[in-house]
Amino acid sequence: MTGSFTQKNSSLFTAKDLLITSSVSFTYLLLSYWLIGYKQDQLTLVLLFNVCYYLSFITRKFILGFAIFIVFWIIFDFMKAFPNYNYQEVHIQSLYETEKKWFGIDDAGATMTPNEYWAIHHTKFLDVLTGFFYLSWVPVPLGFAAFLFFKNRKWFLEFSLTFLFVNILGFIIYYAYPAAPPWYVQQYGFDFIAGTPGNTAGLHRFDAYFDVTIFKSLYEKSSNVFAAMPSLHSAYPLIVLYFGWRFDFKWVNLLFATIMLGIWFAAVYTSHHYVLDVLAGITCAIIGIVVFLRLSQQKTLSKWIEAYARHID
Repeated sequence: MTGSFTQKNSSLFTAKDLLITSSVSFTYLLLSYWLIGYKQDQLTLVLLFNVCYYLSFITRKFILGFAIFIVFWIIFDFMKAFPNYNYQEVHIQSLYETEKKWFGIDDAGATMTPNEYWAIHHTKFLDVLTGFFYLSWVPVPLGFAAFLFFKNRKWFLEFSLTFLFVNILGFIIYYAYPAAPPWYVQQYGFDFIAGTPGNTAGLHRFDAYFDVTIFKSLYEKSSNVFAAMPSLHSAYPLIVLYFGWRFDFKWVNLLFATIMLGIWFAAVYTSHHYVLDVLAGITCAIIGIVVFLRLSQQKTLSKWIEAYARHID
């Protein structure tokens, strides 16, 4: 029994595995340092991957499956090296004026954007509620993916790859249509200022209420503040809800729908996105879901998904 256990675990550390993981880890750290400079997050990611890869067979399968999300994070992080405003004009005033024209709210004899309206009429209750909704955009998709991983590997891959595909669509739009968020106009007006740091905007009220720096630390790591269109925060819960409906999660979908609507409102309430950004994020999610669904029905991709599902099963 002991000998079998030792033999099984020793096979985790083959020369091929050690060579591949060491090469990938070193290349990633070197490329990260060259492109955006060393950050603690990069070393943490490498350590997490290697620990999971060599801890056990189940953790190895788990991290190989979640490598899809790691790819997303790396692409997003490396965008810091290639600011979208270096390639296209940033849309600031035109987007603001369109938002006011289409969704303007009349208040005290003045027409303002929904963001401006809520910046004036915010409440502590909504500050806290929207803060919790906005925090959920990370744990909900990842938690949903983790559940699918243990329930059905093929479902997990379909969800994860759709998530990655939607993000890639969003990243492409970021570079085709750089856009300033509402808080930028509130603080800097319509002048373009390259290298503007990330900002918590209305979410600072959540941090202040609980005397924490959760959102401050998150937005300090922003890859580019001129990437408000589309709102991928608004796309993620829709992807979750779609797959929850597709896989018949029944009453849990009510929770997913509530979170989705909450995130959409929070994006506007906290001045991180215009209504137009939210609608663009919803559209991006729908297009990504439909396109990837059709692609996954093609023999080549379908066979790859089934083969990889067996590999991590």
